[in-house]
Amino acid sequence: MEVEQLVDFSDLSAVIAFIISLSLVVFLRYVFVSGLFVGLFYVLFKDKFLSRKISKMLRPDGQSWQEIKWSALTSFIFALSGVGIVWMWQSGYSTIYIDPHKYSILYLPLSLFIALFIHETYYYWLHRWMHRPKIYRLVHKVHHDSIVTSPWTAFSFDPLESILQAFVVPFIILFLPMHFSMVMLMLIIMTVSATINHLDIEIYPKGFEQHWLGKWLIGATHHSQHHAKFLVNYGLYFTFWDKWMQTESPDFEELFREKTK
Repeated sequence: MEVEQLVDFSDLSAVIAFIISLSLVVFLRYVFVSGLFVGLFYVLFKDKFLSRKISKMLRPDGQSWQEIKWSALTSFIFALSGVGIVWMWQSGYSTIYIDPHKYSILYLPLSLFIALFIHETYYYWLHRWMHRPKIYRLVHKVHHDSIVTSPWTAFSFDPLESILQAFVVPFIILFLPMHFSMVMLMLIIMTVSATINHLDIEIYPKGFEQHWLGKWLIGATHHSQHHAKFLVNYGLYFTFWDKWMQTESPDFEELFREKTK
């Protein structure tokens, strides 16, 4: 794939068309993933889903319509970030590469993990900063208007918060070599993880909180406590910063067991 053929940045109409197209792709990806989880969990957990979620997700005056509105704006801002990534790539300012053999094949998953670690670290400390009272009202309140979360909450951000989040991938590809496929996979993980974390219905199995992997992964129970209590469980993908900084809720494991009976 020739990078030069993606978009002609000297053509304003081509750039505008690319922004609009990418905005639609990002928004439809969010709608597809959120809708997929709504349908999936209706099938798997019909009684629980109906009793706890359906009225909040589908009522005409419910929070879901506000979340979708904010998510559409977030999708546009994230699309601008994507345009920036393509411009950096085409202009030679990024470390994205095409040949999978340029580095070791083992480097492909390693680079992805490093990128997720960087993102986790950035987001954890950004998230704690956004909970400072004055900052919270300006930047983070929109997201916390969804006290009880749903899949539609995943992209529901104030524009200022969306901008702060949109810097991550362009920053990472300035210095960390990543194969094009790993960049795409990271963007997919970001969307799927955000959706899972906001389900408010736990998808992980009973006892997973004690599993060697489960101890370090964030799911719906972990993040729903953040929306309920505000000052605990700041993590994005992993729990290690919450554990190291002692900001993980002491009630998490008990609540997880309750939700996975």
